[in-house]
Amino acid sequence: MAAVLMADVAGYSRLMGLDETATLEALKRLRRSVVTPQVAGHRGRIVKVMGDGVIVVFSSVVDAVNCAVAIQQALAALNAEGAAESPPDPRIALRIGVNLCEVIVEGGDVYGDGVNVAARLQAFCAPGGVALSAAAHEHVVGKVAIAFADAGAQNFKNIAQPVRVFRWPVEGDHRAPDRADARPPPPLPDKPSVAVLPFDNMSGDPEQEYLAEGVVESLTAALSRIR
Repeated sequence: MAAVLMADVAGYSRLMGLDETATLEALKRLRRSVVTPQVAGHRGRIVKVMGDGVIVVFSSVVDAVNCAVAIQQALAALNAEGAAESPPDPRIALRIGVNLCEVIVEGGDVYGDGVNVAARLQAFCAPGGVALSAAAHEHVVGKVAIAFADAGAQNFKNIAQPVRVFRWPVEGDHRAPDRADARPPPPLPDKPSVAVLPFDNMSGDPEQEYLAEGVVESLTAALSRIR
């Protein structure tokens, strides 16, 4: 058993489209000043770095949860410093998911059904927040000075059973808004446009689901740089 932490940058494609150079520099600073030292300080191991995301494995779920919250708190401070610069640095927001599961680490990658659950938790999470599975949460109750809100059982794509989710911080609703609350779609542009639809995982291996999502994100970011 291991704790898997998955993090990605919220709105990465939009940030790259606005200012690619500044965004890439902000990501480098984030990894150098926040992610790498926090992972090392909490005895984690960075298994894979993917463009705008990272997969980290911990032997202790307590360390994983403390690390996730510490990363978000340190990033908030880093963003505050960047906002004072002239011109202001891009504001980077992370979404972090943590799951406790059986994994196999091999060849610079991590495998297991629980890795896909961690990816779904990360996608469910609000920018600046942390989402835990019930399996992770029950192992940290009373062991960390962090309060989590129960978001209930969630049905995630390609996950057979509902996953009960706990989120931090507790205030506000971190779930996606209902369709009735969603903003109306923006007007169509005058020029032709390209839409990148979700890719299907054709490998037959559900453990590779997160890779298909990573390809979509990378392709979207690459297309956003074409003027």
